[in-house]
Amino acid sequence: MNQTTERIALVTGVSHEKGIGRAISKKLAEEKYDVFFTYWQTKSDWPNQFIQEIRDSGVRCAGMEIDLAHEDAPYQLLDEVERTLGLPNVIVNNAAYSLNDGYKNLDVKLLDDHYAVNMRTPILLSTEFAKRFQQNNKTYGRIINMTSGQALGPMTGELAYVATKGAISAFTLSLSAELAPLGITVNAVNPGPTDTGWMTEQLKQELLPKFLMGRIGQPEDAARLVAFLASEEAEWITGQVINSEGGFYRK
Repeated sequence: MNQTTERIALVTGVSHEKGIGRAISKKLAEEKYDVFFTYWQTKSDWPNQFIQEIRDSGVRCAGMEIDLAHEDAPYQLLDEVERTLGLPNVIVNNAAYSLNDGYKNLDVKLLDDHYAVNMRTPILLSTEFAKRFQQNNKTYGRIINMTSGQALGPMTGELAYVATKGAISAFTLSLSAELAPLGITVNAVNPGPTDTGWMTEQLKQELLPKFLMGRIGQPEDAARLVAFLASEEAEWITGQVINSEGGFYRK
């Protein structure tokens, strides 16, 4: 495969060692991307340890603790990536905000908190990236959004989450049409229920029969797909929401 020299990836929402964000960052580093990742309210020194782990694999790496709910976050973030590594050519909007709600608990603050992280920041980060991409005459760009299969079945008790993440699927399609002439593909990945440390053993046993592939989804499953979409081999794929769930059966 012919590989471009522009291999800088920005991954948001890399806040713990069992998460999808970590797996994506590690996989991209294995594919020789320099990696910049964000994290938030991580009490341990894990982010610094992870930066060193990525660097030990032979690529550059930097991280930034940033509240993605802040209205200036997209611009501050891209400024810092450019300052430390250069303008990225791959953006992975992995960060998400989720609190249980249900219609009885839904209010303005809950909606706004979800909107800020799940919609506003990834939307503005993507469009600002495209502007800078064009200004710098780049030719190889990727935007990859993470979704949760909101269109495949109901997710009760998570109304604010499904509304805001569902909007990203619609945004993916329309943005892909606008950015295709620039050489930027825009896709979304739904990894399905993934064991990132939040599942109890009881829940795993309840979910396992629904995975027709015979096992629970792992962060590395999502990471492999994201790495493919980031590659030059995926240059003809854009505007897609890919449901990569191991045959997860909802009925």
